[in-house]
Amino acid sequence: MLTGMHIACIGGDARQLEIIRKLTELDAKLVLVGFEQLDHAFTGAVKEEFEDLDPSQLDAIILPVPGTSLEGQVETIFSNKKVQLTEKWLSQTPSHCVIYSGISNSYLDHITSQANRKLVQLFERDDVAIYNSIPTVEGTIMMAIQHTDFTIHGSNVVVLGLGRVGMSVARVFHHLGSKVKVGARRSEHIARITEMGLYPFYLHDLEKEVHDVDIVINTIPHLVVTASVIAKMPSHTLIIDLASKPGGTDFRYAEKRGIKALLAPGLPGIVAPKTAGKILATVIAKLLYEEYSQRKENP
Repeated sequence: MLTGMHIACIGGDARQLEIIRKLTELDAKLVLVGFEQLDHAFTGAVKEEFEDLDPSQLDAIILPVPGTSLEGQVETIFSNKKVQLTEKWLSQTPSHCVIYSGISNSYLDHITSQANRKLVQLFERDDVAIYNSIPTVEGTIMMAIQHTDFTIHGSNVVVLGLGRVGMSVARVFHHLGSKVKVGARRSEHIARITEMGLYPFYLHDLEKEVHDVDIVINTIPHLVVTASVIAKMPSHTLIIDLASKPGGTDFRYAEKRGIKALLAPGLPGIVAPKTAGKILATVIAKLLYEEYSQRKENP
């Protein structure tokens, strides 16, 4: 239980509702900022304006998955009011206050560092990323079906990257009957791709591997699907870029060539917000309990 722990949930989308539900069940003292348009009421949680929130009372702050914008603005789907997170405001929180976010950026890194507050990036954790790969794969399948006029079965698919998402995508498309090639940089990944029964290749050979590709699925957050790579693809190729913004594809050149290229970060929150929210809620609750227990043992 998190009885007595004071937590602010600031902004967010439908995934945040599962986090709120979980934390109220655990008896945390929860303040909701940016939820005034939400009709649903959670027993044990109160809605407040950001200006009325007292940062000196907070043990933890839960931000939306994107964290903040590069200008410090927090996404508030259930509110029309802007919320701006600043170093000055964070500095007013207790020194033990922990900030939880899905991902971070240079702005959020800077203000938490300057305020000397701990920032936890949930999507950097293996457990969150692996669980999230499940709805990500389902969303990728949905997009592939919607934007092609051929079956996934029998199609030539290139997956770029063998991280936590890339491995799940490659495995599932293989089981759906695709002929899957996987591009990677590291020799141990090439070995793992081979062990999975898929066709491996090094990323520096990507141009040679796309001459007959039907679907390219990129998971690498760097420009890898360049203009020279796209120039070698058939005109019917579909590119699905799962990397975080701005993705790893030259979208301008893809459009010029008439190749459909879709940037699709954050698929779990789009195709399965309830499941994605439960994943985050479970992990956040565990981390909060560990922090709370440690602080009680070492006051």
